[in-house]
Amino acid sequence: MIFLDLAVRNLKRHKVRSVLATVGIIIGVIAIASLGIMGSSLSALVGGLISDVSDTVLVTPHLAASSGDPFDPRNTLPARISGRNLGLIEKAAGQHRVIPMILATERLQVRDTGGYVTMYVVPADDIPFLLQEEAGIYPQGRSSGVMVGSLLADELDLHPGSRIDVGGESVRVVGIAAERGMGIDINPDYALIVTEDWYTERHGDQDYSRVVVKVSDLSEIEGVKAAIDQQINRRKEVVDVLDSREILEIYYETFDAINIFLLGIGAVSLLVASVSILNVMIISVTERTGEIGLMRSIGARRQEVLVMFLYESLILGIAGSLVGGIISITVGYYVSATVAEFFTGFAVSGGAGVPISVVIGYVVFGMAFGTVTSILAGFYPAWKAARLNPIEALRYE
Repeated sequence: MIFLDLAVRNLKRHKVRSVLATVGIIIGVIAIASLGIMGSSLSALVGGLISDVSDTVLVTPHLAASSGDPFDPRNTLPARISGRNLGLIEKAAGQHRVIPMILATERLQVRDTGGYVTMYVVPADDIPFLLQEEAGIYPQGRSSGVMVGSLLADELDLHPGSRIDVGGESVRVVGIAAERGMGIDINPDYALIVTEDWYTERHGDQDYSRVVVKVSDLSEIEGVKAAIDQQINRRKEVVDVLDSREILEIYYETFDAINIFLLGIGAVSLLVASVSILNVMIISVTERTGEIGLMRSIGARRQEVLVMFLYESLILGIAGSLVGGIISITVGYYVSATVAEFFTGFAVSGGAGVPISVVIGYVVFGMAFGTVTSILAGFYPAWKAARLNPIEALRYE
């Protein structure tokens, strides 16, 4: 215990230096824990997107960017699925429901508020298969009525019977779609939903932006995908065919990479903090060379000198990690809340959030990483002190 007491005494003798080294560890632990929690929050929030559409196969036009060249000028051309290809998709899908969709943007004016809004154009009979109504009814055929997403309706104080201006035309809101959150097929919460007949009557016939296939039997998803691919992409790649599981896997891979990147940033901050501890310990060894020589001359062994200096770095690491861990719990909570609030603005359902076990896991990981890096940073100065020749150390000025 005498060597632990000596370590504590030396840290107290250089309070400012010790506090600054500890602050570095605190910041590093907070960074690695809070960034890890943020990465998990992103993954948890976005990972729930596909949970309610696991029966979905999404068919989209094949773009130049799909080949890996985002600068290909062909990517600027509007890509659509033709009526002929829609017929081939319906033939390949068999008894499963095929829902073509046009994505458009229209000018929306509600009283003094105006702006552009996403519009989903869907055949009238297919709307009930994609959305649930919160209030009112579904749009019918060519009738001059639109359905409004739940969050957009709340923001603009709309309800069934309200009049809005869409593309310069006054139309009636016939229904409010229930909040659904973001999905791979349709994101209606901040959008308008109109029937295909209503839209083509005003803008003429158009090709489709995407086609959604609702598969009645999940075991047939792979067969449906293969049939569509074989039917349309025989000569050249015309469409991309993905199911919800593949898209979810892409999301997970992306956010896992983001999480590793964020943890890497936190780890770098801890490594920087460990360099400050290394510097503190080297200075401490240099300043106490004579003291080390005296200890060695009265019988202290090399191992005991090594342990004494390791105690100093260990105390700095534990103190910084404990304080950083306590602060990280609070910071992590606010980080998760901020991420959830950000995604709420994009109509993503918050879901269950990050489990407390994950939060504690990242905090413990940050504390352990901080302690270990502190010990490693102190090892070389401690080893250097233990290897000093007693006679030369006593003569050191």
